[in-house]
Amino acid sequence: MDSTLRPEVQVDAPELETMATADYLEETTVETFTEQVHGEVLQPGDAGYEEARTVWNAMIDREPALIVRCTGAADVMTAVDFAREFDLPLAVKGGGHNVAGNAVCDDGLVVDLSPMDAVRVDPEAKVARVQGGAVWGDFDHETQAHGLATTGGIVSTTGVAGLTLGGGLGYLDRTYGLAQDNVRSMDVVTAAGELVRASKEENPDLFWGMLGGAGNFGIATSFEFDLHRVGPEVLTGRVIHPYEAAGDVLRFYRDFMLDAPDEVQCYAAFVRGNPAMGLPEHLHGRTLLGLLPFYSGSVEAGRAALEPIREFGDPIADTVEPTRYTTVQQRSDDLYREGDRNYWKSHLFDDPSDEAIDTIVEQVESLPTPLTTVFFEWMGGAISDADPDATAFPHRDATVSFTIAPKWTDPGRDDELMRWAREFFEATAPYATEEVYVNLLDQDEPERVRDAYGERYERLRELKREWDPDNFFRMNQNIEPAD
Repeated sequence: MDSTLRPEVQVDAPELETMATADYLEETTVETFTEQVHGEVLQPGDAGYEEARTVWNAMIDREPALIVRCTGAADVMTAVDFAREFDLPLAVKGGGHNVAGNAVCDDGLVVDLSPMDAVRVDPEAKVARVQGGAVWGDFDHETQAHGLATTGGIVSTTGVAGLTLGGGLGYLDRTYGLAQDNVRSMDVVTAAGELVRASKEENPDLFWGMLGGAGNFGIATSFEFDLHRVGPEVLTGRVIHPYEAAGDVLRFYRDFMLDAPDEVQCYAAFVRGNPAMGLPEHLHGRTLLGLLPFYSGSVEAGRAALEPIREFGDPIADTVEPTRYTTVQQRSDDLYREGDRNYWKSHLFDDPSDEAIDTIVEQVESLPTPLTTVFFEWMGGAISDADPDATAFPHRDATVSFTIAPKWTDPGRDDELMRWAREFFEATAPYATEEVYVNLLDQDEPERVRDAYGERYERLRELKREWDPDNFFRMNQNIEPAD
């Protein structure tokens, strides 16, 4: 792609040459910028500004100076040039679903990709071309029309780009790898405002770093994904157990998943019982443990593969049945709805020990709010079988990701519930590795970014120096350039 064709930002405001913050942006400067993009430019007070600055986690309340709702890569390039020219903080909003809230910034420019949500499927080649503002609901809607899918998030409103650039766990990951393992190529706007293609053949170093680097090296405006035959129906559901059986169930879960075929994925989550789960009233509000088995192959083969999960113990409920894949991908939407306050703490385990399980069960006995969850995402399978050097994602050998996720609505409970999560995290830390999945880091954990990349961190710093030496892209779990 010829970056010489990109539009240049011309700002007719010589008196503003020394501007350093958004406080100095004059009306004529903003008008000039507005004329140079096709998308809408929003300022505080404009219709649509409040909605555009809002992200999934209600803990995040930031006020950008400008939001540009980009319609294509040219708008993104112009926005990058503008932010660099005026030394504005720049944030990138795709789905806006990351718990840390890095999609928005105070007093800077937000590049809002959400209007760029097109998904185009080539069913013969089994390839999807996806714009950077699409969410997984958009993706699944188009691909499932052809009986195709790739690994995606378990909440349909999660952004394709954000999930993929950090790694991309999901129901299909043990069968087909992480979301990022299915990326053929991407278009990237760099810190220099240039549009480049990244793949194994073109800019392979950038391709490596983008896949795992969580937005540190550029803005992905589009992707090419490999697709696989999935659905339209899969075998899945919930198998719910009482809290009193949780220790035994988690030990079974661990032992079963360690030897499960790659077509089997099974999440485990502590939740409070509620009417939406179809449970009798006496279980509403009680702490329960749900297993969420999923089989990626045929329904017939899935019945035998999931039978041990359904037969273990004495479950309260078993809703495993053939289900449309698109329904599966949306079933957690209400639990992870927009407007709740969220705070996450997460570990990786090599092998959850009996002691770790006992500690988790003890800590989780009384979930502090109705929507609080504590969940396990099992890894292995195709995740660990992939070439460990193909992407920057470092956790190929991890067994399970574990997350403590209180949710609430009253700001007056912020300190209480963040403290609960931190104490839970500290109690389980002795049994975990020092690593963490970058997509699960919250906004107050910059010291854990190195833990998210381990031995790859220094290589990523060198790559950052090459592609973003001034750390222009820093509204993320930031990797600082090497000296």
